[in-house]
Amino acid sequence: MPKLIAMRMRWESDSLGRVRAPAGALYGAGTQRALAHSGSGDRQMPRRFVHAVGLLKWACAEANVALGVLPRNKGNLIARAAREVASGRLDAHFPLGILQTGSATSTNMNANEVIANRARQLAGSGKRRRPEIHPNDDVNKGQSSNDLMPTALHVSVVLALRESLIPALDRLARELAARSDDFRDIVKTGRTHLMDAVPMTLGQEFSGYAAQARKGAQRARRASECLLELAVGGTAVGTGLNAPRGFAGRVITLLRRETGCAFRRAGNPFEAQAARDDCVEAAGQIVAISAALLKIAGDIRLLGSGPRTGIGELKLPALQPGSSIMPGKVNPVLCEVLIQACHYANGLCQTVARCGGDGQLELNATLPIMAHCLHEAIDVLDSAIRAFTRGCVMGLKADASRCRELVERSLMQVTVLAPVLGYDLAAAIAREALATGKSLREVVLRRGLMSRSALDRALNPARMTRGGAARAGKSRAS
Repeated sequence: MPKLIAMRMRWESDSLGRVRAPAGALYGAGTQRALAHSGSGDRQMPRRFVHAVGLLKWACAEANVALGVLPRNKGNLIARAAREVASGRLDAHFPLGILQTGSATSTNMNANEVIANRARQLAGSGKRRRPEIHPNDDVNKGQSSNDLMPTALHVSVVLALRESLIPALDRLARELAARSDDFRDIVKTGRTHLMDAVPMTLGQEFSGYAAQARKGAQRARRASECLLELAVGGTAVGTGLNAPRGFAGRVITLLRRETGCAFRRAGNPFEAQAARDDCVEAAGQIVAISAALLKIAGDIRLLGSGPRTGIGELKLPALQPGSSIMPGKVNPVLCEVLIQACHYANGLCQTVARCGGDGQLELNATLPIMAHCLHEAIDVLDSAIRAFTRGCVMGLKADASRCRELVERSLMQVTVLAPVLGYDLAAAIAREALATGKSLREVVLRRGLMSRSALDRALNPARMTRGGAARAGKSRAS
């Protein structure tokens, strides 16, 4: 965090007494105490989370004014200051790290203090009756950290999924589908267990990758949907103590209008505050997305291996030198970037799952680390997917001659002969071809098992990619 005014300090007070805070900081005693006990470090609370807190404080102020429990002059100032938090203009005044009180009360008080002090500034110094705005009594009216912070977590993750991960996956799916179309006529050898299998087209293979990416986007949307229930209105333990009647409904209506997301009040406020199961479910969807992306990136890396002693069916864009000692070597950089991002995101989501089971009674006290992990997972995947799509997938080329060479050398075309010659005889042909170095065609003709014309019709790789049973005619052996 940028240092505000390092040498000048001011006195602030709270229920525990007085404490010195930086003169230029908008936060107060509560934030300063939290800083002293946990520090900020490099892992600050996610900015999206802080912005969601600002959005919520704005909605709460508007709801309190509408319900007549907060004077309009105070409410308007609080709403304006909260809007500045939501926009990111006041990020420098949110120094707290993720290792803080497990309910994120420190971040809630950080927001209350910043908004209260900024609201006083907005009131101006020239007014005779400038309203006194209290962080707890006014900014936090009708709220508790225990309901507002879980709400901010859900809102911020929903927005992150909608604005970052889903568009990244959608674009990846479109580009993979485009490559599938480009490669639709290129016949290649399929592989199962990393061993030669029957022919397919490179376009068919890429259609599978495109479907995985599309399903990934669908899973990200489901992750978003499971976070639409909000805990706001439950206050300390879910009973709604000190929240005015109708408060939660008004807040959620404002959030829906502002974001376009179908947020709704939690069906059971006690579950919504005591448990973080919805976050664990969202993390599970991100794990599934990571698994799909690992497969796609890993396969493209394998198919592009070489250039002379690997599979070599794909030509990956040359992005940077691949070795400090081997001249001319080029590595599949962005495949490996995405693979590492997936492993990292998976680990973050495992932490979310562990934290989700670590709640006690009416509260789960691991919210800050869960917020960090979910946002970090989304951010790292978003960044890696976009780089992979732009720098790798969009520039992929097929090596059609290499694909044709490997198809011609593959022994698994013998599969199409099994319905004609029988499985055991077809297996014997494959074994002989492998042992002698001869082609399947040469072995079959030498044994006199099929006519040349029938064999030509059967051993047609392009026809094999369209499925169906072989129509090779009778064998001479029959």
